[in-house]
Amino acid sequence: MKPETWAPHVTVAAVVERDGRFLVVEEHTSAGLRLNQPAGHLETGETLAEAVVRETLEETAHPFTPEALIGVYMTHWARPDSDGTTYLRFTFCGSAGAVTDRALDPDIVRTLWMTADELRACTERHRTPLVMRCIDDYLAGKRFPLDFVHTHSVGPPR
Repeated sequence: MKPETWAPHVTVAAVVERDGRFLVVEEHTSAGLRLNQPAGHLETGETLAEAVVRETLEETAHPFTPEALIGVYMTHWARPDSDGTTYLRFTFCGSAGAVTDRALDPDIVRTLWMTADELRACTERHRTPLVMRCIDDYLAGKRFPLDFVHTHSVGPPR
């Protein structure tokens, strides 16, 4: 029997600030309605920047332009029936264009613009502790240039 291959789940998230408010989504989760940055999984063939642009559009209907990487975050969620799941999250900050008329992902209930203080006042509603951590890192000025993350594309074997 071939041993199981372990791999973390790679996710992306967007921090968008406008007039002192942050773009967040309220979404259905297994734990009920939760608040999160626009976020989701990296898909096959995407760069991290492409993934965060796609996820932000799908979850908020706002076109997103990444401007910097805030940080890379690793979280391990233990589960009683398994070894758990490890997530590797790349969080970008940038600007959002005007909302489009596209439908939001089915799990998204609505988008909200909240201040950091409003978000701090409801941490029990956050999808993960990373929601506030990423906002705090953004407010602290943590930024890495987009070329900090290099994507090397490899063609078919020769």
